[in-house]
Amino acid sequence: MSRTRRTPAGDTLTGLVLDLFRLNSRLLTAGDRLVAGLGLTSARWQVLGAIVEAERPQPVAWLARDLGANRQNVQRIVNDLHREGLVAFETNPHHRRAQLVVLTETGGRALDAAMALQVPWVNGLSEGLAVKDLETVHRVIVALRTKLEGDDDSEEPA
Repeated sequence: MSRTRRTPAGDTLTGLVLDLFRLNSRLLTAGDRLVAGLGLTSARWQVLGAIVEAERPQPVAWLARDLGANRQNVQRIVNDLHREGLVAFETNPHHRRAQLVVLTETGGRALDAAMALQVPWVNGLSEGLAVKDLETVHRVIVALRTKLEGDDDSEEPA
């Protein structure tokens, strides 16, 4: 069986991707633990954050796009947040069916409480890491994400 060989960069990137998968799993677990006492999960926290980061109220599909997530999964989370009074829906003047998602006062308090827990946690996690190294990693991740987002406009990856 003939196998196509990776380039040295492709081999290194494969190792990085596998470590990023592991890191993502650990981050989600740590986030779940961090905000569990607030009745949140990492996924709910991410959605609340995306709502706040948006320049204006957005429909679920736009929030999903901004998060790089599946629209149906984000819709399920938004519905849960709505049932708990953390978000509300507003009429979208541009689309009758795609309501806009807004943070409620209760949702804002929950997000503020989560961020208050995040600050000491992230400061401790970053201890001993050079800011310059973190900035380099960030640039590489953004470059890879940008390439992958460009691939979204084309066919399936080869």
